[in-house]
Amino acid sequence: MTFKNIIIAASLVLTVAAAAFAEEPKKAPAAPGAPAAVTAPAAAGAAAVVAAPGTATPAPAAAPLTKKRELKANKAITLSMFAVIIGITLGVVIWAAKQTKTTADFYAAGGGITGTQNGWAIAGDYMSAASFLGISGMISLYGYDGFMYSVGWLVAYITVLLIVAEPCRNAGKYTLGDILSFRTDPKPVRAVAAISTVAVSTFYLTAQMVGAGKLMALLVGVPYKTAIIGVGILMVGYVVFGGMTATTWVQIIKAGLLMSGAALLSILVLAKAGFNPIFFFDQIVNSPDIQDHVSKLVLKDGITLNGIDAGQRFLEPGLFMKAPLDQISLGMALVLGTAGMPHILMRFFTVPTAQAARKSVIIAMFIIGGFYVLTTLLGFGAAINLTPQGIISVDPGGNMATLMLAQQLGADISPILGDIFLAFLCSVAFATILAVVSGLVLAASAAIAHDIYVNVIKDGHADQHEQVMAARITSLVVGAVGIMIGLMAEKANVAHLVALAFAVASSGNLPVVVLSLFWRKFNTAGVISGLVVGTIASIGLVMVSPNMTYPKVVAAGAQKIITAMEKKQAALLPGAVLEEKDAKALAKAKVDFEKNKDGKSIMGLDAPILKLKNPGIISIPLGFLAAIFGALLFPNKRAEEMFDEVYVRQNTGLGMAKAINH
Repeated sequence: MTFKNIIIAASLVLTVAAAAFAEEPKKAPAAPGAPAAVTAPAAAGAAAVVAAPGTATPAPAAAPLTKKRELKANKAITLSMFAVIIGITLGVVIWAAKQTKTTADFYAAGGGITGTQNGWAIAGDYMSAASFLGISGMISLYGYDGFMYSVGWLVAYITVLLIVAEPCRNAGKYTLGDILSFRTDPKPVRAVAAISTVAVSTFYLTAQMVGAGKLMALLVGVPYKTAIIGVGILMVGYVVFGGMTATTWVQIIKAGLLMSGAALLSILVLAKAGFNPIFFFDQIVNSPDIQDHVSKLVLKDGITLNGIDAGQRFLEPGLFMKAPLDQISLGMALVLGTAGMPHILMRFFTVPTAQAARKSVIIAMFIIGGFYVLTTLLGFGAAINLTPQGIISVDPGGNMATLMLAQQLGADISPILGDIFLAFLCSVAFATILAVVSGLVLAASAAIAHDIYVNVIKDGHADQHEQVMAARITSLVVGAVGIMIGLMAEKANVAHLVALAFAVASSGNLPVVVLSLFWRKFNTAGVISGLVVGTIASIGLVMVSPNMTYPKVVAAGAQKIITAMEKKQAALLPGAVLEEKDAKALAKAKVDFEKNKDGKSIMGLDAPILKLKNPGIISIPLGFLAAIFGALLFPNKRAEEMFDEVYVRQNTGLGMAKAINH
């Protein structure tokens, strides 16, 4: 399979990596007063010293180089590329609208998507802007730990492949509610499943929308509100008119663009090192800038490193993930949460056979795995070519590292090429957000229209025209609500929403899906108790975790800056004043201190109760236990008797709707 066989032409942005960045900005040597949240990238870059390929070991420089330079996308070139991508995807929507006539067409593309196409679409649906920008940025600042952060998303698809892909495709129809309601009381189960689906989709969608708005505002100069409304109108258009067919091809286009951009940039990074991996990693270990950066990071037990030891530690664990329990909890949420994400589950209803469902997951795993290998090269390449100090000086979270790298490596060949390459990757990030939000809107609207309206309110008695109309109207409403939430959340720290999405999916959705498919005694009480307890527990724990903003913690950090700057001022000669940068930092710290010293978190807390950034290690077992105890306390003979039919369906596909040929 080659890229030319694929059409190449979208929820801080945030992901769990963005949430993690927002939690520990104080650990990075960022400029005082830099924003804590990594919802959106800032804009600028830094030059770096790169030893010539072929030399044995780069000679250490006398002092770290932290020269800054502006990173601003060429507006004309970037908007032109945006227009091309929008034009191509709108053409897809017009074509898809002609194919979308029935409910099956709208929700599942008529079941006619091939395994290969679905694999690319799954990858496009899954690889968010935070994966593209956030993971590589994290690697550029924390080395090996950033790579380990991305492993969870790849390993997650083993869970999807082995547990949910084939059974869900065979036992379901369009939504999570279809899977859960087959041998249970359908109305309450569909209602609760729809609430969970809408919650997960809303959390993830809000983060994506805010990320899109701030990315456009910072890079291209488009006002935040204009960007949000523009992205919202496009995503609504894709879903309302094109349904799953349009959404699928938008995701395929996005995946092709993303892989092309990452591959091209990785080749340029490797070319800088003469395609010599040993020299590439030697550059990292011997870089004085990386050594200086690591020396300022406090390691576990307060240890600090210098020189070659510091450079070597950049390639070892422990710079960011210092708490093993926290890492395990995060891994559990990522690995199990993916299999419970509604917009991922929906993708398995679009293929004609169970074999195609398995094939699509395997293809997606290879694409996603290859992508994360490339982001590793980009992250380390950014650390070498841009320096961690240069990245941090303009974006404490590192989210702009990939775009900064693209502009610099392109400009090394030709200045205009740097602008073109940066514009291309900005367009890729834009397409990425469009693809993800379209899938989320479709999942949320399907839960409301198909589960609530058609099967709960209308009791399943609605003709095809009414069902399609309900789906389109619901998609329009969900999209409009998403736009309004995005506009209201402009100044909010939405980093915790990604943690919420994965926590709810892993703690509420996955336990009931697995038990519905594989446990004979599972029933209505088990579904409802598992969904309710898992969802409430995960949301409640995130709300008292370090993901939230704690004003008194912010005030304490500001007080440290005030103390440091005042000491620095006191040490100056009589009549001397602080440098402009330090004076601004002191003034901002004083404002932050006064603003936050008496504040409390949204839950009325001074500090987090739960120290884990992701509650998966607690909430996932709670979800499973609640589902099991609920089923055992309220047994249902009918549910047990129908298990054999579910078992046959999930293994053979009998009773599953066939693909529709148009």
